Amino acid sequence: MSIRPALQRGITLIEQIVFIVIVSVGVMGLVSVMNPAIRASADPMLTKQLVAIAESLLNEVMHQPFTWCDPDDPAASTAQSYAACASPQNTNTTASFSGGESRLGVGPDTPYDNVSDYGGQSWANISDPSGGNVMTGYTASVAVARAGTALGLADDTAALSVTVTVTRGTETFSLTGYRFRYAPRI
Repeated sequence: MSIRPALQRGITLIEQIVFIVIVSVGVMGLVSVMNPAIRASADPMLTKQLVAIAESLLNEVMHQPFTWCDPDDPAASTAQSYAACASPQNTNTTASFSGGESRLGVGPDTPYDNVSDYGGQSWANISDPSGGNVMTGYTASVAVARAGTALGLADDTAALSVTVTVTRGTETFSLTGYRFRYAPRI
């Protein structure tokens, strides 16, 4: 009977030590890279609140009418130009259009009734349109600008760019949407 050499089963102590050292170095490398990134990242709750406020305010603005005339004008649904309106809206080239109206429409003011009313406005301690659910420490501003020609339209007044910017401390979030005039056109 001949004796055969035994086959190796398992791993040796030296192989285990080398494996542990290699894995430890890799884990330390990952931790050293992740730690500064985690410290420098924004607070996720703050970011979610900034986004939620910006989306809500942009949604509020975008659901307002955008016609040739002020929505209170009798010709608002039929006007095909500024000339057909007793009180045309969106005729300014600047971004501030509001006059005698407010976002919440409290007191003698009536609530905003068109997209352009929000242009150039800013608020501290944002609330929902009913005036409730105040988010203290946040500020928001809305910029409204003509965007028709930038979007390839012949009439610069046929579309508006609406940018909502929300800030808290050093964190800022901006959201932009475009609103097209839905009134009758020639």
